[in-house]
Amino acid sequence: MRIAVLAVQGAFIEHERILRELGAECVELRQGSDLSGSFDGIVLPGGESTVQGKLLRELGMFEDLKRRILDGTPVLGTCAGLILLAGSLENSPERYFATMPILVRRNAYGRQLGSFSAEARIRGVRNEEEPFPLEFIRAPYIVSADGAASPIAVIGKMPDGSEGENVVGVRYENQLGFAFHPELTKDVRCHEMFLAMCRGT
Repeated sequence: MRIAVLAVQGAFIEHERILRELGAECVELRQGSDLSGSFDGIVLPGGESTVQGKLLRELGMFEDLKRRILDGTPVLGTCAGLILLAGSLENSPERYFATMPILVRRNAYGRQLGSFSAEARIRGVRNEEEPFPLEFIRAPYIVSADGAASPIAVIGKMPDGSEGENVVGVRYENQLGFAFHPELTKDVRCHEMFLAMCRGT
């Protein structure tokens, strides 16, 4: 199985490590010509969404990647990758691929709470009753999801102790989006779920 990993900025190496551990071949996307081959899935890593969006256009990858996603190629977006997939952003006029019918708030937890850890059950992973370790770094969260976009991960108590339910994982057709960084943990179940989507199982 061949997975294309956006490698212009952000935590792409960590994704590649897990994918290779699970038996996948990784192809790094750094310029338009890297899209000439075939692949079974796409990973949009965490990082800085504004920078990634700008580079995707400047390096000639934006339209081709968007078309592939719309044509059904499975995609996994984490943190900044989730922002790239979002149909709209609550606190920004920017729109990128906009292939997932969700409203996302960027940097949702503010500077003081910019990085924190939590746990949640993720619907659809192996042993889904076992909590998954969540690592958040200046993370967004999903304000709302429309239509067939299904929340699959929710956190309750906030890092500051306040109560609330924030959606931090969603699945829509061929797309998986997470506000956290599964690639920064030793738990590979999110990547297993993504590869199962790529295999069509």
